[in-house]
Amino acid sequence: MIIISVVAFSFITSVFNDSRGSVQGDPVIVNIAMDSGADDIAAVLAKNGLISYPFIFKVYSMRANQFKDFKYGLHTFNKGMSYEELAEELKRTVSPDGISVTIPEGKEFREIADILAGQGLINKDKFYEAANNYDFDYDFIRAIPARENRLEGYLFPATYLFTQQDDEVSIINKMLSAFDLNFISAYRKQTQEMGMSIDQVVTLASIIEREAANTDEMKIVSSVFHNRLDSTEYPYLQSCATVQYILKERKAVLSDEDTQIDSPYNTYINKGLPIGPIASPGTAAINAALNPAKTDYYFFVLGPDGKHIFSKTYEEHLTHVQ
Repeated sequence: MIIISVVAFSFITSVFNDSRGSVQGDPVIVNIAMDSGADDIAAVLAKNGLISYPFIFKVYSMRANQFKDFKYGLHTFNKGMSYEELAEELKRTVSPDGISVTIPEGKEFREIADILAGQGLINKDKFYEAANNYDFDYDFIRAIPARENRLEGYLFPATYLFTQQDDEVSIINKMLSAFDLNFISAYRKQTQEMGMSIDQVVTLASIIEREAANTDEMKIVSSVFHNRLDSTEYPYLQSCATVQYILKERKAVLSDEDTQIDSPYNTYINKGLPIGPIASPGTAAINAALNPAKTDYYFFVLGPDGKHIFSKTYEEHLTHVQ
């Protein structure tokens, strides 16, 4: 009885403190999606660290029918707000005109979906369905070979302004349009001259994006992969990033078992490029894929200073690894 009483008292105290709030901290911008229910709002507040007990807040917000006055759109809260202060902010009419979302270079499709879902802009199931099956009107989309994650690599990394009126198809279309604009005519011409497809260039660029330590290295990293693509002695790209894509984990060191995973993305066991891109490359990586430096390098390893050390021979590479 004593233990139960102590636990109950601790829980009640925690709920009371959560509802009362504390000293207000950093501002947090939260997008309340159109047609959000009480459960949805409580969940997004909890996800952003504004409340600890979403069910209690839901009960509070339904009290006296406060919930009916909550407005969708972009709300600014402060950590430490009480339930009453949170409710008052939710009642305030805010601009539904748009929410700015930045998609960084090198993000995978699943990570982009997480970013958009975290802002309340998409339903992930609908997003994946649209990406894999909707008939987007772009030549480069129609040229993509049949595979899972059809649009991996093509959701262009940039800062976008989305509105509550944008559904999953509209959001994807804006990102594909950005890719179309940024894959300029000069790139398309170079792609043809190199005897590659746009999909192959995007695939190579995505590996460069994930492997290079910085933009200054990209063209040298590109030269290593181009040299291997043209090589009979080293026909395997052996890119750790392609295995990390399979694992859905950014492991610092791959095991021998990892490098033997049976997958068309594994460049340790498959010659040449993987079946498709592994992330969304930016213009610097695309440019590097099309304009590699002229080198005799076939190997690189990350040095202690965070930059790569490049080698011409395997023996030299082993010395650098050591």
